Amino acid sequence: QVQLVESGGGLVQAGGSLRLSCAASGRTFSSYARGWFRQAPGKEREFVAAIRWSGGSTYYADSVKGRFTISRDNVKNTVYLQMNSLKPEDTAIYLCAAASTYYSGSYSYTQPAAYDYWGQGTQVTVSS
Repeated sequence: QVQLVESGGGLVQAGGSLRLSCAASGRTFSSYARGWFRQAPGKEREFVAAIRWSGGSTYYADSVKGRFTISRDNVKNTVYLQMNSLKPEDTAIYLCAAASTYYSGSYSYTQPAAYDYWGQGTQVTVSS
């Protein structure tokens, strides 16, 4: 069984920063990509960022481009999301995900259906 565990969420004022982590554990696991999504109350799950595990290509939602940075540590099997210049509209539960299927191009890993494993999520609240 593969487990993804997020950490690093919390309450921050607008303009502040947070760094989320997502560690993978369980059986030997290799993913082609890891992603971050978020879900606010009453809204659909929204893509935030993704990174290819081999090569490190990154993809971002337009709403976070220039403010958020996704990175990975291959040794620790951990992915990070550095969030700067946070806004109240960034408030949501942030979930990390892992994809065990290879897809080419920049579209597939922006879609929840590409991911096989999901964490439980960590709450991020940005106050105005």
